[in-house]
Amino acid sequence: MHHFIKETDFTLQQAQEVFSLARKFKANRLNSPQPLNMQSWGLLFYKSSTRTRISFEVGVNELGGFPIVLNSQSTQIGRGETIADTAKVMSRYLHGLVIRTFGHEIMEGFAADATIPVINGLTDFNHPCQLYTDIFTVLERISPEEMDINTLKGKKVAFFGDCASNMANSWITTAAMFGMEITLAGPEKFAPKQVITDALKADGLPVEFKFTTDPAEAAGGADILYTDVWVSMGDEDEAAERKAQMLPYQVTSELMALAHKDALFMHCLPAHAGEEVSQEVLDSPQSIIFDEAENRLHAQKAIMAELVGLNA
Repeated sequence: MHHFIKETDFTLQQAQEVFSLARKFKANRLNSPQPLNMQSWGLLFYKSSTRTRISFEVGVNELGGFPIVLNSQSTQIGRGETIADTAKVMSRYLHGLVIRTFGHEIMEGFAADATIPVINGLTDFNHPCQLYTDIFTVLERISPEEMDINTLKGKKVAFFGDCASNMANSWITTAAMFGMEITLAGPEKFAPKQVITDALKADGLPVEFKFTTDPAEAAGGADILYTDVWVSMGDEDEAAERKAQMLPYQVTSELMALAHKDALFMHCLPAHAGEEVSQEVLDSPQSIIFDEAENRLHAQKAIMAELVGLNA
């Protein structure tokens, strides 16, 4: 069974197919093929969600399928049913399953026992659907007709804030996968962890990412400046400490000025103006945050369609 648990679960050729397909879905949203016709897909949430839930629910519907939204507390998972048993039961009813959860081992547990494709809607380790969306959004700017992933090679990404977060891990993996340069800037305590280096090596990808505590060094010459919330779900107890330590890494107009003149500002949302990014940057012409938000729909439709084709 072919799942989409991490960015490298698609080959470069398959990733290219996803981006090309997403472009077609976006250009012809309500008159496109329906590869999920007569299928039912489960959307299982351990965490609250806005973009993931809406984009997948609408996406399954637009591909001809029927979405069933579930959460861990309203199912027998909340009363202790094992992941293995739950995955086997769901596989008897559903044709695919999207999960948004905490520990990455939960996602891997579902994938190990499911006989239907499982899509990672976010874990504490990574967020591959967001990264495929981000890359699709970048390709719209630099290769709008061909969506050619080769145009990504050599582009510099600067990531600011919590550099050990799921978004940072996904950007590190994605940059290595597509030949992009990436420099992450944040407090030493929040530097990338060994686990992401191990993951790169396991996938045969180069370990070339850079980390610095100097935000200006990361921003210099960057083509993409990216940040995420400083306090993710589950980190609320550390909120005051995180905000204090990460304040120097707020993406401001001054930081943007150090980047390439056509640099893009990106954020997976929700954003907290005055914390990880200034309101001025959020509102600037260089900000493409709402294109990213919209593109969750088109990119995830393409991911589902690709999986259906691979598992046919």
